[in-house]
Amino acid sequence: MVKFIDDEKHNHGALSICKILPIAPSTYYRIKDEQNNPEKQSRRKQNDGYLLARIKQAWQDSGCRYGIRKVWHKLKQNDLLKLARCTVERLMKQAGIQGVWRGKGKITTKQRVDQHKLNDLVKRNFTADAPNKKRLLRSSVLQVADFTYFKTKTGWVYTAFIIDVFKRVIVGWKVSNRMDTQLVLDALNQALDARHRLKNVIHHSGSGCG
Repeated sequence: MVKFIDDEKHNHGALSICKILPIAPSTYYRIKDEQNNPEKQSRRKQNDGYLLARIKQAWQDSGCRYGIRKVWHKLKQNDLLKLARCTVERLMKQAGIQGVWRGKGKITTKQRVDQHKLNDLVKRNFTADAPNKKRLLRSSVLQVADFTYFKTKTGWVYTAFIIDVFKRVIVGWKVSNRMDTQLVLDALNQALDARHRLKNVIHHSGSGCG
């Protein structure tokens, strides 16, 4: 918030901005005074500044992967033996620092017992020697479907995409926060439209061909 005021005060004035934002002018000017004169900061703020610099260094050394627990252990292994975990948590949250989240594997495919399994027409041989042509089935168009997902702050995000086997490029894709049949169909239809609805299409997915 202070940085925003710094950036905009030349256009609107610090006092006018403070009247709109939830910050008192006195608070803004006190923070600026402490930034310009570090010796005026309280002992806790000075200590927080030092610890935050150490935390950022440990986090960056990990390739920005470490979370609160690992950063805390790393600092304690060095020389900050009395550093509390809650202090690391507080400062990392204030600075917007977080590690890479690794949750349990998410089940994306549940095959039904009564589901008819299609034949694998390409026999796991994903090659093509001409645009849209399968080497073993020269009159057919070959495309391969795939699916991936990843975790975000707001939940899981799913992506379905279709790959042109010869060009090795994505010809159809869709993203959604729901893992359902419509997501896959939308990606498939986009790929078919891109190919102008060619006939004799072999569509291969992890469960076989269609």
